[in-house]
Amino acid sequence: MRELRSRLLIAAASVASVLTSVDAQAGGFAIREQSADWLGVSFAGVAAGGAPSSLFWNPATMTQLPGVSGEINATGILPSSKFASTVSPLLGLVPDSNQNIADAALAPAITAIKQINSNTWIGLSVNSPWGLSTSFQDPWPGRFYGLNSNLRTYNVTPSIAYHVNNWISVGAGFQAQYGSTGLTFGLPAPSPVASTLNLSGSGWGFGFTAGATLTPLAGTDIGIGYRSALDQKISGTMGLPSGFPLPGTVGAISTTLRLPDVVSVGVKQRVSETFTLLGTVEWTNWSRIGTSVIQAAGGPATIAGTPVTLPFDYRDGWLFSAGMEYRPAADWAVRAGVGYEISPVTNAISMPEVPDANRVWLSVGLSKTILPGLSFDVAYAHVFIDNANINIVPGNPWFSPLLGAYSGTASSHIDIFSVGLRLQTPTIAPPLVTKG
Repeated sequence: MRELRSRLLIAAASVASVLTSVDAQAGGFAIREQSADWLGVSFAGVAAGGAPSSLFWNPATMTQLPGVSGEINATGILPSSKFASTVSPLLGLVPDSNQNIADAALAPAITAIKQINSNTWIGLSVNSPWGLSTSFQDPWPGRFYGLNSNLRTYNVTPSIAYHVNNWISVGAGFQAQYGSTGLTFGLPAPSPVASTLNLSGSGWGFGFTAGATLTPLAGTDIGIGYRSALDQKISGTMGLPSGFPLPGTVGAISTTLRLPDVVSVGVKQRVSETFTLLGTVEWTNWSRIGTSVIQAAGGPATIAGTPVTLPFDYRDGWLFSAGMEYRPAADWAVRAGVGYEISPVTNAISMPEVPDANRVWLSVGLSKTILPGLSFDVAYAHVFIDNANINIVPGNPWFSPLLGAYSGTASSHIDIFSVGLRLQTPTIAPPLVTKG
């Protein structure tokens, strides 16, 4: 078992080294895919605990796992998002190419937990909670409002939990997050194809997590987890094409991306020795993101005297999900779940880079114990997304008279595959005794 643990730690380090950008799979550009186990139930009950990866949503859940535990997950995300343009200064000159603008990606996540004594646990999670990756084949009719976008985040959260008594535990953690981003927009001059505005940068943000679990009755677990808001500081550069005829900022820029806080409430109810019901309600405070103003050395960065801004202006997002777990044998578990998500992106402020809308999750999964203390998880989810209507016209904060109006419809769906390994040693290892 000690050799197996060493190999798992090496695998965890390898997974950490390939953390990459992913297309956002929750409302806005949040990434919820942190566990194959929880994907199988559409994330129902995540804050109530039951697996090491619950640490991401609620650090208090660590007290449910004696000894040493860990989890390694890899999720393949295959999104599809295609545009049909109806209004554009370029419509007719540049045809829609029926391209899929959402990039496929791999999303790894790692969790490690250790029980220190009968009441105290420590843990560490490494993941990517926010991400986005879209790319348009240039030229396309909406190029003035979007060509390429990417957001990568790398989040490390050390945590501690305390078992107060048999019905309550509490936990807290610290978030350190590195983020990098890039945006490319088309410009109408001097060439409708070659001219682009490029924004790129990177930086750090810091926050915390907190949570509690309650066990009011045997077989009933209730959890509430909180991930704090985080101001992602970005410093980078802004570039305009050579020979661009209008005055504009070129060089060093900075901005702050105000990422939301998240509250997750989970319930897990054991109906029998083989059957468990789960549920989640999750609120994401997307309304705090507002507008990111791009700053230069002497004030706001500008083009033709107009400040360059990113007016996200989202509303709050919600997830409601329910799931079940059935154990036909001691070494098998099967799962299924359904979820409904209210997107923070409305038609009034929608843009090509984030063609988001309300969505329905359907998922299935299973687990198999392959060695004592080691289990394998696999899950699949299909996400049905309502058509997103993009109407960048006067009144939409993204609209610019310099660029003209753009309207179109994005048709999207997502297929998600996830695999994971979970390690659980049942007791605290005894102290090492040596002969004197």
